[in-house]
This record gives sequence, structure tokens and C-alpha cells, in this order.
Amino acid sequence: MLDAARRLGTERSVREVTLTDIAAAVGMHKSAVLCYFETREQIFLTLTGEGWREWSTALRARLDELTGAGHEEIAAAVAESLVARRFFCDLLAQAPLNLERNVSLDSAYEFKTVALGEVTAIATVLRGLLGIDESAAVDVISTATGMAGALWQMAAPGTHLRELYESHPELAHAVIDVEPRLTRILTALLDGLRGTATDS
Repeated sequence: MLDAARRLGTERSVREVTLTDIAAAVGMHKSAVLCYFETREQIFLTLTGEGWREWSTALRARLDELTGAGHEEIAAAVAESLVARRFFCDLLAQAPLNLERNVSLDSAYEFKTVALGEVTAIATVLRGLLGIDESAAVDVISTATGMAGALWQMAAPGTHLRELYESHPELAHAVIDVEPRLTRILTALLDGLRGTATDS
């Protein structure tokens, strides 16, 4: 079921995939799917948790290679790591808006525990790499993931809306290239955090 939801969400977008779609993809009735997951949102929230673990592992490995790198290079690495995970970017936008709000408190707690654990792991690496304090490191991660989700929705890749933007010159400002824009935003943030550097 998770694989089917991941495939459907990647092909379309998370908000367009129904529980009936997922059930059909695995040859089950919708009521049977509900024996395993409480809602469609729980399915996608579970995948969001998996996305956090996978992204965190990959990003920390990449950041470990960037000792002595400048802010722009670090920002670019973070942006690239997110944009390479298009489905995760979609989930990052949907999680706080819809997914977390339509599951049990136990499911929400389980997800938040996973996500915050990965935030802590990434923040530890960023603190060592940039010499910033914990709150600043968390701000970097929150900005990166929040903006990646928002920009991905605004970019509307593979949709009729994106085709509209690209076919009308007067709408050119709406055509967003996520990776370079996210890199610029994160570079500016990192430059602005110089004052939060620690001695440790």
C-alpha cells in the first residue's frame, strides 16, 4: 500500500490521490485498506516520516563532505538534496496543511517524533559545520523544508497551471525554478546567521 501510494503520489500529486485510488492500485476494497491505515492521510504521513529519514541520512552524508565550504555551497547542497526528492517536497507542503490534521493524535505524535529526531540529527551536523547555535541550525532546516514545500507547490510542475505560465509571457514571473531560488534564500539566511555563531 505504501509503495502504491508513493507511486501514485509521484505520478500525480499527493492531494489528488484518494484512498480509493490506493485501494484499486493494490487490488483491494477501500474498506480493507482501512484495516491497516486509519485514513489516506496516515498513509501519506507514514511516507513523509520515511522521507525525513531518507533525506536526513543523505543530507548529513553530503554535509560531512563540505568542511570548510562557503555558505553558498552549503545552501546549494541542501537545496539540491531537497529538489532531488520531488515527492518529499510535495509531502512537506501537505503534512502540516492536511496530513497531520486528519490522523489520530497517536499517529501525529509518532510522525512528529520521527521528524524532530531527524531535525536534531541534521542540526548537529550544521552546528559543527557552520559554528551556529542549535536554534539557528533548526531555523535553517525549518526554512529549507518549509520553502521547499511551498516553492514546489508554486512551481506546479507537470500541471496545466505550469503550462499556462510557460505559454503566456506576461506570467513569466510565476515560472519558478525551485533549486536556484531555494539556494539563494538559504544562502541569504546563512549569511545573516553569522551573528549567532558559537565558540564551540
